[in-house]
Amino acid sequence: MKIVLLGAPGCGKGTQGEMLSAHYGIPRLSTGDALRAAVRLRTALGLEAKAAMDAGQLVEDRIVIGIVEERLAEDDVTAGFILDGFPRNVRQAQTLDAMLARQGQAGIDAVLHLEVPCEELLRRMLLRGIEEGRSDDTEQTIRRRLAVYRTETGPLLAYYREQGKLLTRSGCGSVIEVFGSAVSAVDGFVAALPL
Repeated sequence: MKIVLLGAPGCGKGTQGEMLSAHYGIPRLSTGDALRAAVRLRTALGLEAKAAMDAGQLVEDRIVIGIVEERLAEDDVTAGFILDGFPRNVRQAQTLDAMLARQGQAGIDAVLHLEVPCEELLRRMLLRGIEEGRSDDTEQTIRRRLAVYRTETGPLLAYYREQGKLLTRSGCGSVIEVFGSAVSAVDGFVAALPL
C-alpha cells in the first residue's frame, strides 16, 4: 500500500504517520526529518535547506526530490510506504508518479489529508517551538509557512481529488480519535479498490 499523507505544518502528520506505519507495517518516509538531519549534519544541501526553512519558505524541489528518489529505491519500500511531506505541489506529484513508474512500481493508492483550522495550527506550532527549541517556529515564520502551504498545496488537493484518491479527515481531537478516523478512511478506500 502506498499512501501520501498531506496536511499543513502542525496538523499531526508526523504522529499519525508513525502510527499508520506501525499499523500497516510499512515505512514512513518523512522529508522533513530527512531535511532536518541534513541541516544538523551541515551538509551542502542541509545548509541550503536551513536558509529556506528559517525564512519560512519551502525547500527547493531539486533538494527534496533527490532525497525522495534515493529513498524510494531502497528495498524496504517495495511492499509500500507512507510519504509524509512529499509531494507538496502538483509538479512534485507528477514527478513522484514518474519516479514510481521508472522503478517499476504501481502508483499511489490513497492520499490522506489531515485538516486543521489555521489558528489551531498556529497554537500547536508555537507550543512545539517552545518545547523543542525550534528556531523555525516563530509566529511570523509560521504564518508565512501556512500561507505558502495553502498556495502550493491547494492545487495538489484538487489533483488527487480528480484522481479519486483524496481522503480528507479532521486532524482535531485526540491522537487516538484522529488515528481511528484515518485508518477507517484508508481501509474503506483500499477495500473498494478494484483488484
